[in-house]
Amino acid sequence: MKNKRLHWLVLLLLIGAGIAMTVVWYKNRGPALAVAPEPPQVHAKEPGVLRFPNGASQLSLLSVEPLVVFPVPLAEPLNARIVFDENATARISAPIAGRVVELRTLLGDEVKAGAALAVIDAPDLGAAQADLLKARADENRKALALRRARELAEGGVLSRRELESVEADQAQAHAETERAALRLANLNPRGGNLLGQRMTLTTPIAGVVVDRKANPGMEVRPDLADPLFIVTDLRRLQVLVDLPEAHIGKVRVGQEVSVEVDAWKDEKFPGTVERIAPAVDPTTRRLQVRCKVDNKLLRLRPEMYARVSLLAEARRSAGRIPNAALVSDGLYSFVFIEREAGVFEKRKVTLEVQDREFSYVSEGIKEGERVVVRGALLLASELASGS
Repeated sequence: MKNKRLHWLVLLLLIGAGIAMTVVWYKNRGPALAVAPEPPQVHAKEPGVLRFPNGASQLSLLSVEPLVVFPVPLAEPLNARIVFDENATARISAPIAGRVVELRTLLGDEVKAGAALAVIDAPDLGAAQADLLKARADENRKALALRRARELAEGGVLSRRELESVEADQAQAHAETERAALRLANLNPRGGNLLGQRMTLTTPIAGVVVDRKANPGMEVRPDLADPLFIVTDLRRLQVLVDLPEAHIGKVRVGQEVSVEVDAWKDEKFPGTVERIAPAVDPTTRRLQVRCKVDNKLLRLRPEMYARVSLLAEARRSAGRIPNAALVSDGLYSFVFIEREAGVFEKRKVTLEVQDREFSYVSEGIKEGERVVVRGALLLASELASGS
């Protein structure tokens, strides 16, 4: 019995020693297992070249785009806005005081030349028509009297003095008819259809109703500040540029321009300088320049803000990159080119023109090469630390 107890005591001691050794081993081994592996180091194996392994955290901070060639502008983009072409725009007002009794078109409707826009009830128009009818009747009556007087004068019954008096009356009646006709034409200058004292307001050109101030029952008169309707051809628009005084010598009539709007950021609309103001605005010290732009696809809208670039006559082209892609080193500018996945080369470039957003590169990179447009400063820092 005593030997049996001793045997169990030895066995328990051995088990306890084994457990203690296991705990000590895990305590010493655990921290070594918990240490995270060091991040991959970036080394430049050749001057100006960075190589990143697959999955490197730096790659997620970079944005790379192929180089695209654009025409080189003469100056930085100029502020502008899209406006109506006044040669293809009609601002239609009421030529007479009255009240709108019927509307024939709505905002945005396409109309043909001569189409009815609204019907206006105008008492003065009815009075003018009545005056014209009265004058014509009086002229006809006096024309008949003149014919009878001439017949009597030929027979010696009527004296020469009485004949001259009848002739004067007929001439006066004719003049009154002309006056009444001119007044009616003045009240209805476009020759709209008249029905009693109601006049149909029509459009002289074809286009789209882009503005309408008329409402049913509205009282109208010729001296209203705004026209009742504006009709224009949206395929013919102009760009109004505020040209700084310093760039006046760079612009001429017929020169090509490039128009950009925020609504279509990846598209450039070609245009041509059509008119240049003869004088500088004394308040803004700028010159207004109107450019004709093609809008057959109706993508541009009046009163849009735009940016206009003046193009050189020789139509020089160069690669365009965002200014964020440039890295300055002393007097020189550099970009980073992605030669292959994870491999970036620092390359010196020559700038043709630089504005607030983009730089045009004439030497150093070719069309289609992949340029780092975001994260160039990060690569420059990595390259400096590696060297």
